[in-house]
Amino acid sequence: MPRSIVTGGAGFLGSHLCDRLLAEGHEVVALDNLITGSTDNIAHLIDNPLFRFIRYDVTEYLYVDGAVDYIFHLASPASPVDFTTKSIQIMKVNALGTHKALGLARAKNATFFLTSTSEVYGDPLIHPQTEDYWGNVNPIGLRGVYDESKRFAEAITLAYHRAHSVPVKIVRIFNTYGPRMRLNDGRVVPNFIGQALRGDPITVYGSGSQTRSFCYCSDLIEGFLKLAFSDQTGPINIGNPTERTMLEFAQEIKRLTNSSSEIVFEPLKTPDDPKQRRPDITLARTLLGWEPTVTLEEGLQKTIEWFAKRLGATQV
Repeated sequence: MPRSIVTGGAGFLGSHLCDRLLAEGHEVVALDNLITGSTDNIAHLIDNPLFRFIRYDVTEYLYVDGAVDYIFHLASPASPVDFTTKSIQIMKVNALGTHKALGLARAKNATFFLTSTSEVYGDPLIHPQTEDYWGNVNPIGLRGVYDESKRFAEAITLAYHRAHSVPVKIVRIFNTYGPRMRLNDGRVVPNFIGQALRGDPITVYGSGSQTRSFCYCSDLIEGFLKLAFSDQTGPINIGNPTERTMLEFAQEIKRLTNSSSEIVFEPLKTPDDPKQRRPDITLARTLLGWEPTVTLEEGLQKTIEWFAKRLGATQV
């Protein structure tokens, strides 16, 4: 029976990964300091004898007893609201935390799986973004704490691979959504859905012409496992290449929630906010046989239902 460690295992994506690994027959140890994660996300797993949760800060000395086959390193605040409120924690978990997790992978002869991000591309000057693009990042901007620490995480991961022959996998995640996102996450999906369900104005920053590509969480986790169990190292983009403007996305959520909310426009919060974001998933398609299958409407319906229950709202 494979044994996997998931750092950030009580988070949005970490908890979904724990679910999937258990379904695949893995024993799972989830580590999380709950700075942005929640035990609510893994409450349904606590009685599973193959699951163990440890409240732990992975920037400290990291050791787990017994054999380990895979270490999935997902720990890190990832929302733009966290870039100012948790800036030091972000830098530490992506630098020190990655270093500690790589050390454990080396000690255990385990495969190390790094969840990197499309943010390594910054505000991209090429579109769509391919894995060989080096990015356009402001290292001292508000987003730099996340962008640069993830770039460092990729660099040290490959350094351990080259110097110590640690088997590694690097995935670059594009915008992902689904149940278990934080209600106050600050990203566009929780913002728009929460505002629409409450009947508040739906806030679009800037002109609404900036684009994003949204991948449903189950598709993303499938991509994780395709990469983890392959002979590829990466980095490989995993995301949905269907691109929409923020205004189109707000209009779609308003339609699906049957909301009376008006759409209002406010100035951009951060000057380095990417104008375009869409993955080129050629490598994922050709090397992993992966591509997303959940439509935006299907994924949003599931996400809206989850948020409606949490907010005590009635979705029409």
